[in-house]
Amino acid sequence: MTPIDWLIIGAYFLIIVAIVWWSSRRQETSTDYFLAGRDIGWFAVGASLFASNIGSEHIVGLAGSGAANGMAQAHWELHAWIMIMLAWVFVPFYYRAGVFTMPEFLEKRFDSRSRWVLTIVSLIAYILTKVSVTVYAGALVFKTLLPDTFGTPDNAFWIGAVTTVVLTGIYTVFGGLRAVVYTEVMQTFLLLIGSVFITFFGLEMLGGWGELKMVLADNADQFALWRPNSDPNFPWLGVMIASPIIGIWYWCTDQYIVQRPLSARSLKDARRGAIFGGFLKVWPVFIFLVPGMIGYALQSKGLLPIPVDVDGNVLGDMVFPTMVANLLPVGLRGLVVGGLLSALMSSLASLFNSCATLFTVDIYEKLRPGRSEQTLVRVGRIATSVVVGFGLLWIPIMKRISEGNAGLYDYLQNVQGFLAPPITAVFLLGIFSRRINSEGAFYGLVVGFVLGMFKLTVQTLTQSGVIDPASMLGAIGVFNAYYFSGVLFLFSVILIVLLSYMSEAPTDAKVEGLTFGSVTDAQKLENRESWGWQEVAATVVVLGLVLGVYIYFSFWLG
Repeated sequence: MTPIDWLIIGAYFLIIVAIVWWSSRRQETSTDYFLAGRDIGWFAVGASLFASNIGSEHIVGLAGSGAANGMAQAHWELHAWIMIMLAWVFVPFYYRAGVFTMPEFLEKRFDSRSRWVLTIVSLIAYILTKVSVTVYAGALVFKTLLPDTFGTPDNAFWIGAVTTVVLTGIYTVFGGLRAVVYTEVMQTFLLLIGSVFITFFGLEMLGGWGELKMVLADNADQFALWRPNSDPNFPWLGVMIASPIIGIWYWCTDQYIVQRPLSARSLKDARRGAIFGGFLKVWPVFIFLVPGMIGYALQSKGLLPIPVDVDGNVLGDMVFPTMVANLLPVGLRGLVVGGLLSALMSSLASLFNSCATLFTVDIYEKLRPGRSEQTLVRVGRIATSVVVGFGLLWIPIMKRISEGNAGLYDYLQNVQGFLAPPITAVFLLGIFSRRINSEGAFYGLVVGFVLGMFKLTVQTLTQSGVIDPASMLGAIGVFNAYYFSGVLFLFSVILIVLLSYMSEAPTDAKVEGLTFGSVTDAQKLENRESWGWQEVAATVVVLGLVLGVYIYFSFWLG
């Protein structure tokens, strides 16, 4: 890192300070703080969706997965089609309901029990997975790029982790969602530009796209998009079952993501923002996965000193930081490090704000109704600070978990695959069927969560050698995680439907406007007026891009 690189990073932070100062002056009500006054345009909504999704764990972990597993993880990165579902299927119901949070929507559709369950599950999941994984990945970047700046690489790891968490926490506490969204607009393009340069310089050093294909063709099975069902890690059928389940939960029901469309100034802006976010979502395959494969090819040809393990395998999570440190010229390195900091800070800021919203709206306001707007904003700021503290406390544990795992991104998908199925089932059934009731939703969420955590615990103990893989519990532990997601989803659907039909149907007043079968004529007209040919054309473009990527990479290595 040269003085020019540091100047670029300093300029980036000055812009963030200016945005936070501007945002902090517009925090008079809880709507201002948690939903940016519901006044965000479609462009900012889409950019914020993308930047919230692409965290440092995404860049570091996805590039690492590209080096280790090739295109196997691309199915998760082609979820642009699920963002189209968010735009056309889910957003109208959420926006029409006028809710702050996803648990609040469940209370409107079902009852307060489902709201409590989803709130608690979401908060636990955010602190134990997203906050800690994001911080850990960002700290890895500091450790690689600034190994001697703070004395030792380990010092760089801890100073980087703590500094970014604290700084991000400060700007989220004072700026609210408006600061989060508008910094993410800037961060989106910094992220895209920086990653494109990594791909460009990596291909230039390697000798071009054709050379990359030639190197990877020697191990075509390892880098293929589709793996046989005998593959222990990425059987194509298991991937195609689990990927949509995780995707619908993440993109269509998770507070962390859906809070952006909820902040839009109109239903049209919310829908357009989700479609624009879908367009941006197509590109991570090329700017994160492909650089990982380029890194593998450069290392295999002796052109890049990526660390390897005792068996000679590339350490996946070190691929992207090593490429930044070795490939980029002065100035660009600062730009890309700024992009990595952007990814880390945008994801963390989104998490902090979402956690604060969930706690304030779904816990504090339920326990202490009728509090003033100023009190709710103050509680939201305190809640954000507490989440920052928990995130810091979890870093040492996350460090131990990640260092003993195949990679950050694979770890994250595994955990999400156990959390997502019951939540996805409840939201899909709740919107598509007016007959599903509160009994089915509540027990579906609770039983599904318990079973998912049971599988996660048994799998972890089996992998660590505590449970014998040949035992009955061991068989559950080694059962493919992606197939398990499908089994848990099917079980949740059956349980929810059975319990709903065994008990009383919800009243017409309870479901009005919250399911497809109960939308009024006035609501249908409002929905129809919120889209035109532009939205349809943009949808076709996004779906066409997804299909094109699938077709090309299905046959790219012959």
